[in-house]
Parts: sequence; structure tokens; C-alpha cells
Amino acid sequence: MSALQVVALVVCVVVTLVAVALFVKTVRGFVALFGAGQPDRSRTGEPGLRTVTLVREFLGHTRMSRLPVVAVAHWFTMISFGILFFTLVNAFGQLARPEFVLPVLGHFPPFEWVTELFAWAGLAGILVLMGIRQRQHPRSAPGERGRRSRFFGSTFWQAYFVELVILGVTTCILLLRVLEFDLDRALGGGHANALHFPLTGWMSGLFGGLGTAGLENAIVVVAAVKILISFTWMITIALTPTMGVAWHRFLAFFNIWFKRHADGRTSLGALQPMRVAGEPVDFENIEELPEDAALGVGKVEDFTWKGLLDFTTCTECGRCQSQCPAWNTDKPLSPKLVVMALRDNAHAKAPWLLAGEAEREAVAGSAAVDLAEVPLVGQTGYAAGSPLQAYTPHGPEAVIDADVLWSCTTCGACVEQCPVDIEHVDEIVDMRRYQVLIESAFPSELGGLFKNLENKGNPWGMGARARLDWAKDLPFPVKVLGQDVESAQDVDYLFWVGCAGAYEDRAKKTTRAVAELLDTAGVTFAVLGDGESCTGDPARRAGNEFLFQMLAAQNVETLNEAGATRIVVTCAHCFNTIKNEYPQLGGSYEVLHHTQLLNRLVRDQKLVPVARPEEASSAGVASTATSVTYHDPCYLGRHNGVYAPPRELIGALPGVDYKEMDRSAERSFCCGAGGARMWMEEKLGTRINANRTEEALATGAERIAIGCPFCKVMLSDGLTTAQSEGRAEQVEVVDIAQMLLAAVRRGEGGDDALAERAPEPAPAG
Repeated sequence: MSALQVVALVVCVVVTLVAVALFVKTVRGFVALFGAGQPDRSRTGEPGLRTVTLVREFLGHTRMSRLPVVAVAHWFTMISFGILFFTLVNAFGQLARPEFVLPVLGHFPPFEWVTELFAWAGLAGILVLMGIRQRQHPRSAPGERGRRSRFFGSTFWQAYFVELVILGVTTCILLLRVLEFDLDRALGGGHANALHFPLTGWMSGLFGGLGTAGLENAIVVVAAVKILISFTWMITIALTPTMGVAWHRFLAFFNIWFKRHADGRTSLGALQPMRVAGEPVDFENIEELPEDAALGVGKVEDFTWKGLLDFTTCTECGRCQSQCPAWNTDKPLSPKLVVMALRDNAHAKAPWLLAGEAEREAVAGSAAVDLAEVPLVGQTGYAAGSPLQAYTPHGPEAVIDADVLWSCTTCGACVEQCPVDIEHVDEIVDMRRYQVLIESAFPSELGGLFKNLENKGNPWGMGARARLDWAKDLPFPVKVLGQDVESAQDVDYLFWVGCAGAYEDRAKKTTRAVAELLDTAGVTFAVLGDGESCTGDPARRAGNEFLFQMLAAQNVETLNEAGATRIVVTCAHCFNTIKNEYPQLGGSYEVLHHTQLLNRLVRDQKLVPVARPEEASSAGVASTATSVTYHDPCYLGRHNGVYAPPRELIGALPGVDYKEMDRSAERSFCCGAGGARMWMEEKLGTRINANRTEEALATGAERIAIGCPFCKVMLSDGLTTAQSEGRAEQVEVVDIAQMLLAAVRRGEGGDDALAERAPEPAPAG
């Protein structure tokens, strides 16, 4: 071997050994850190199905497909990482013998074709991704507008480093292929043809003037550069365990495999129960818990091991941030920045977390020990317009500002968008649980909400006797369980009216419309009347888990005693809670949203809409309103995947011109009411409901159709503001059930069903 080869081989071997040693050490550190989290034994069931889900998401890039160009570029870049590993092995052989090729595979044409294809594709893919990052860089929109970039707040040097590594490696591979072609021809190897070099042979002769010795030296140099680039990357990421843009290519496989649902469903719908030592906390057995039991998450080590894995897997792509309604209305909450702050805090604190008691005393005063005293949520003293200051993972203030935590609507847009299945909503609610149950630190408005729920069983603090007021003057009697019928088995459906449907004037019209439609279709139903109580959704999303369990346990007992099996609801939040969360407390039912049931009745021709909208409304209110747009409730759409039935119902209405909003279905924008935000003042940024209302108005539709009373309140408020400014005189917000009732009745009662142009002020928020 020449001196060049000896030096190159020694340097590359030493760097490789150092890189592998550091990499193994960091991986062991990951395992230890994740093990320091709380147990979660719900992540390993159905291993076969989990593996199928992993393969589907990995090869199909199903979670990436929402951005098609990015998905294609990332797929080729990702696949090339694995396939081109063999070129790294081959490069080591070339250091000793430049004409070296892998045994068996080296001159096997299909292998060579695949190698060249993915070398070019990887190069093209990373150039596309680099271009997208630059085009969407925050600097392209200076000042406050810069936060509209999904890359705002990302760690750019890490992204640039990874991109340049991939660019360098793929360039070296292609250069080596050209050099190998010329060397083979110079040595008379017989492989210098299009069969073995299908995509690089056209560059043959590019280095032919170097001669045989020059070609051999060039191969050694390029092979060494390729190896050094690869293992410099490994050393860098080993020394930077928070480098999610690199580590996700390893950790994403585990994060996907351990996701909540083995079948691959998005981790939305039911919230995970609050756990202590891995076991769900039962409100009735609270006294049996250890005195030092952590209720919710007060420090980063209180998260489960899956939560710590989530944080470390984040690639900082910002898809969650770009869809977050709070971030898009200039509030400090960014799901990406939350995860990054928790990740950085966990890894900075790791030396203290993983040390024994004696070791902790020995390292007293270190930065890691100081972090042990930093609260997870509190005041960071951030300035308005500087959201990055609301995140201080290395202290000395709280890791995350309280304004960040309480800005979340739990809409699930972040979870739905995340390509590596991070479960932001569960982790945010876990932090809220600690703030409510341990610190009693929550927005003052929630105090009234909790009091009303506990004492009156509804958010408005209304008396239980008023729960049937909505049914007054209906042309048919509404059956009440325990009075008119003994069991829910005696009727087709139990109609769960919900607090809004019983007490809120706008929602009462939806309740009446559904009842009249069911009666018209010959579907028998009964209600619980004053036996019904709040499902507990706002309490649980606000972090008051015990209040939720109290309300839910009472309702489950009532439903089970009533023999309920099939339930229809008008509220998306009630729908989600009864369907997905009551099974955690022993209540499993078939739950239908009213749009699902009504759509089924229309399909079966038990309800036949025949009137045009202008025929169905004769009150002079939007009497020619033939264009409709639909707002997807978050807890009906993203959390439960119900998108088609409401749209099919609208499509069944004669003479309706349907106009879809830009942000719809999975990408729908929240109304701002979820996560108990409906009862909190919106003091930061602009109002979420105003943002969504403006988008609805931009379609030119004369009606905004909804399928949830929370959404109806919020969008009606937004519309009231627009109308006061003279921008939406002929627009109204109506539930789809009201529209269907008007169409079915050929104008009879159409005024009752639709007219509501002057909505009352909504609750705070």
C-alpha cells in the first residue's frame, strides 16, 4: 500500500472506532434516560400488528403524505440512507485496494442499478429539502411574520449540518462510481459499460487524464472523505443527543412501533388516564396512593418513558407548529417548542436523574442538579412578541411559561400532523393535571367552571330541572327514561342532549331539530332529563381529572342502569367522551353523532329533503342562501375521523352549492372552544374564532354549517363581530340538522329551524 493509503486507512479506522464508541455510549444513555420515566405497560400489545403499522408508515410514508413534494424527497433520502450503507463498507475496502468491490454484490447489475438510482435520488431529494428549508426560512418573512414559518424556532445549524452531510455523501458516491468506471477501463476489468454503470457511465472519461495511479489515488481520497463525513456525522450526533433532526432516523422506528394504537390510528380521541407508577389512578382509591405520588406531570421525569422518547424523536420539522391554532393567532404556544424545551430539559437533567443518592450529593451545585429545582411550568418573564422566551429548558425560570400551557385547545392538529407520532395533547394535559391537582395554579375563570360542574353538573351552573326546557311546545312528547319508559332497550336510541343542548339557546335549536327529525323518521328515542350530567370533558381537558372521574362515574352508572347500548349525541365533545373515554370507567356503548345517524336516515329514505334553501326559509333571513361551507369540529373530525357524513348530508340538500374552506378535514382549523378554552378569556394574540370565521367568510358562502354546539357559539360570536363591521350581513351559522329539518319540511317550520341572526354573547373565551 502507498503512504497515502496507509494514512487514510489509519485515520479512517481511528475516527470510526471513536464514532462507534461514542454512538454506543449515547444509545445506552438514551435507554437509561427513557427508563427513568414512569412506566407505561400499554405499548407492547399486538406486536405483529405494530410491526405491520411500522412497515406501512416507513415504506408508505403515510404520515408524510400531507406535504407531497416533501414526502417524495424525504422518502428517497431516507431509503438511500439504508441502501447506500453498502457503499460505506465498499469504501473501506477501497482504502486498501482501490479496485475493490464487495464480494458477490459488487458487480451484480441489479445491485449497481439500485445503488446508482438511490445515489442520484438521494442527491436530488436533499437538494429539494434544502431548497424548501431556505424558501420557508423565517428570514423570508422578517419580524413578527417570521413565526409563520414552520421552521421558526428550529435549530438551524443542526439541520444544515445533516443536509450537508447527505449532500457530501451522495456526491462522493457518484464521484466514486465515475472513478471506478475509468479505473476499470484502465485496468481492463471488463465492467466499464452501461450494464454496470447505467446512470454514471455517461460521465466516463471525466477523470481519465489522471492515469491509473492518479485514478487509484483519487479513489482513496474520495473514499476517505466519504468515510470521514459519515463518521464525523456519527460523532456529532453522539455528542448532541438533543439533535432530533438526526436522531429521528433511528428513534422514529421505535416511536412509531410503540404508538398508542397498534393499528396505526392517530393517538387522539381518548386521553390517556392519569397514572401513578404505571397504574391508572382511581378517584375512589385516592387515599391508597403513596404520599409522594405525582398526580400528573410536575417535572420532566414524571412523564412516561414514551413521553421522553417522544421528545427525543422530534425532528423539528414544524408541521405541528404550522397547524396549531394558538400559534397561528400569535399566542406563545408552539407544540414543537414545547417538545423541544422538554427534550432539552430532560437531557440536561439526565446526569442528576441517573445518579444515585450518593452521586447526587457528590455533584451538588452542578447544572444538572440546579435543574432539578426548576419548575416545569411557571412564569418565564417572556415579552409579548418574543415567544421563544417562553421556553427556558436550562433554567433558572420555569421550563415552560404558564401562558403556553393554557393556550392549548387540545384540537389535536399537532398530533395529526406529526410524521413521527408524537403525542403532544396527552403530554400537555398531563402537565395541566399537575397544575390543577397539586399546585392549584390555573386560570381564574376555571374556578367557576369547576364549581358549576361539581355543584350543578353543568358548566353554566343551571338547575337540573331546566334540562328539559328545550322540549317545550314540541308537537310530540319526548320520552324520559324512568318516567315514560323503563329501559333504554324499549327505544331505538338514547338521546344524550348534553349541557349545551339543554341550556344554551342556540344549541337548543339543534336539539329540537334532531328530535323532530328522529320523530319524522319514525325513530324512537328517550332522554335522561334531569338524570343527565356533564360528561366531564371540560374538566378533564382542563386537568381536573378527579372531577372528570366523579362526573363520568355518575353518568356511566346512570347509563348502565338504564340499559343504554345505542346513544346519539349532538355535541362532538360528548360524542368523544362517551364513545372513547367512558370505556376506561366501565361504560361501553355504540355512540353516534347526530350527523351520522341523520345521514343514515337520509340514505335509507326515511328522511327525504325536497325543499330548496330559499323555499325552506321564508322569514327574509338569507332567503336566497344557497351556498354553504362546513366547519369540521375537532372532536368529531380529527379526534374521531368523522368527515364524510356531514358533507354527504349537505350534499343531499337540494339546490345547495357547497364551498370547502382551505383548511378542512384533517387540516381543519379549531374554533377555539376545546380544551376548556370556551370558559377562559382569550387575552393573548388574536381570537381563534375570529380567524376561523374570516376563513369561512372568504369562501363567499351564505351559511356556515356546523355539527357541534361549542363551534356554533364560537363561530356565531365571530360572525357577530364581522356583522357589526358590515362585512357579513347575509351570513348565518346553523347546525346541519336545522338545514335538514327545513328541507324535509318543505318550508313548514323553516323559520324556526334556521332563523338566528342575532346570537347572544358567548361565555368568556
